[in-house]
Amino acid sequence: MKIGIMNNPSKSISAEADLCGRAGYDFLDLTIEGPGAATVDIARLRPLLDSHGLSITGHTDPCLPWAYPIQAVRDACLREMERCATIFSALGATVMNIHPCYFCPPAMKKDLVAFNIESLQPIVALAASHGLTLVFENYKAPFDRVSTFETLLAAVPGLQVHLDFGHTNFGCDGCEAFCRELGGHIRHVHFSDNRSRNDDHMPLGVGTVDWQKAVKALKATGYDDTITLEVFCNDPNMQAAYLDMSRSLVLDLWGA
Repeated sequence: MKIGIMNNPSKSISAEADLCGRAGYDFLDLTIEGPGAATVDIARLRPLLDSHGLSITGHTDPCLPWAYPIQAVRDACLREMERCATIFSALGATVMNIHPCYFCPPAMKKDLVAFNIESLQPIVALAASHGLTLVFENYKAPFDRVSTFETLLAAVPGLQVHLDFGHTNFGCDGCEAFCRELGGHIRHVHFSDNRSRNDDHMPLGVGTVDWQKAVKALKATGYDDTITLEVFCNDPNMQAAYLDMSRSLVLDLWGA
């Protein structure tokens, strides 16, 4: 099992990678998004990652309207996905995430899942051409339930699951259901806490997630790969403390 953190997209990627390495994490969950992480200097970042022994996972911009039912919009998003995949692959990643696309004219909401399926197919192929597995992240309805993910996985060969445990805490199906039914498809994981209402990105143990049950459910799937602590705070010193506290909790529960 590897524990990593995500770069704050408001800050320098290089500075965030250096902090990640100095703090002793295993990998950087590299998110490519504005305002401070929209572009990546591969030549500068690669030696920095290597100096700390850091690997990366790929995290794409959650605001991209990649499944919008206008082909020109989809094509533009596909070009951005290609750019991201090229960067992730050059930095040694094997996984690239994608978030559900909720952008859709109100009268067409009933077709939202179908739009996602249609647009995912070329993105999965694009990712594979760069040696990357595309993982789809759970979030709000209708992408907060096992049945929707079963539909996606059946319709899009090669697609896998990115399970965000914080999101399962305010969604329809909990983490135990996702792990029990889709455990063999989980390729990447996010841990953060909240109070069952919003995606607060709080330190583990502060909100209402039952982390003992969560870790037990994940381990029962045989999962032993990347876990990102998606915990954020405006105060850098408190951020480091919250992350360290969260990492200690995961390590204790994992070894129990």
